[in-house]
Amino acid sequence: MTHPALPDGAADRSAGLELPAGRLQGREAFDRVLRQAFDAAAQQGWSDWWWADADFADWPLGERATVAALDAWAASGRRLYLLARDFRLVQARQPRFVTWRRTWDHLIEARACPGLSAEDMPSGMWTPQWALNRLDPLRSVAVCGPDGALRAAVRLRFDEVWARAVPAFPSSVLGL
Repeated sequence: MTHPALPDGAADRSAGLELPAGRLQGREAFDRVLRQAFDAAAQQGWSDWWWADADFADWPLGERATVAALDAWAASGRRLYLLARDFRLVQARQPRFVTWRRTWDHLIEARACPGLSAEDMPSGMWTPQWALNRLDPLRSVAVCGPDGALRAAVRLRFDEVWARAVPAFPSSVLGL
């Protein structure tokens, strides 16, 4: 099933947090699903959370509501794994997220795989409960849901790239 836009109530970040399942297409739908996932993570207390994208440039990480949801999610025992080709655009364009990352450094591990082409870089999100796999970042075509096969495939792809990646996006840069 293709969703050019998700149901009307999905635009309200405080509305029901049932995450979608199936195929979605378009920038608005992708953004809406990400926002729903941020809110669901906060309300459901996801323990392991993986994000991957070439550069996260088109993720709504700098929005106040996103950072508020991330603040609500952050707690002892939780881990966020960030995987990118590089984090330069995040650092340049998402100052709220960079500040949040600095605050919650102890919960976050970030790695980069700069040698990987943008086409080979996975894009999406994984949790033990739900996954999002963006198949075509240019057109924001994705599949998402709680399906075990989807979650396993997304996690396997993330793990393959993670194994080749190097630590990146430090919370601070120390100079001499």
